[in-house]
Amino acid sequence: MGAYVYIVRCQDGSFYTGSTRGSLEDRVNQHNAGSYGGYTATRRPVRLVYSDYFDRITDAVSAERQIKGWSRAKKEALARGDLDALKVLSRRGPKTSP
Repeated sequence: MGAYVYIVRCQDGSFYTGSTRGSLEDRVNQHNAGSYGGYTATRRPVRLVYSDYFDRITDAVSAERQIKGWSRAKKEALARGDLDALKVLSRRGPKTSP
C-alpha cells in the first residue's frame, strides 16, 4: 500500500509537511477539523499546496523528512511547481550574483 507526502499552507502563512496512507482530502479535512493536537491545530484553516504519491510508505516518509529540512523558499518553489527555482535553491556553496 502506498502513501502520499503533502504540504499544507496554514492560515498564518507557515507550511506543514506530512504523509498519509489514506485520502488526501480526508487528511486535510482532519487538519481543518482540529483532529490533531499538533502544529496545525492553532493555525487553521489549512490548504493543500503540494502532494506526491509513492508506491511504498517508506519512500513517502523519507520524502517527508527531506522536505521538512528544506528552507521556506524551497518549499514555496515545490508548491508552485517551479522546478528551475528548486534546482537553483538546491545548489550547495555560496550564492553569487551575476
